Amino acid sequence: MNELTLETTREKVNSIEALMAQQPQVDLKVTNYFSQGVYARALEIPAGIQLTGKIHKFEQLNILAKGRMKVLVGEFYKTVEAPFIVVSPPGTKRIAIALEDCVWITIHGTHETDLELIEKTFIAQDEKEYLEFIEDRQLVLL
Repeated sequence: MNELTLETTREKVNSIEALMAQQPQVDLKVTNYFSQGVYARALEIPAGIQLTGKIHKFEQLNILAKGRMKVLVGEFYKTVEAPFIVVSPPGTKRIAIALEDCVWITIHGTHETDLELIEKTFIAQDEKEYLEFIEDRQLVLL
């Protein structure tokens, strides 16, 4: 008898992302906003675009400010329409398809304005980096 294996949601997202990486890529418009203790990144996503996000190290606020999309929220895909707001827990990596032209805003609490430093602080570039980050945080808490 063959043993069935269950892929985690993250493994499924990573598998889909690997397939997507083999397709032609699209540059999406990003606008960065800064205010006292807040950084917001607004991403314009044309209708029909499928995309994945990066792995976020910390909880962050996400806002669909315009449009309608099918997006992974927790373990399930949901069709959401602006205005839509969700607090994403640490470790979140999303996959979505824009059903209409969309604007997705991610908000981080920081006084930093250097985009490279913000990326390094808040985003894990891959699963290995995220797991190392979690392990380091657990050691600090001991």
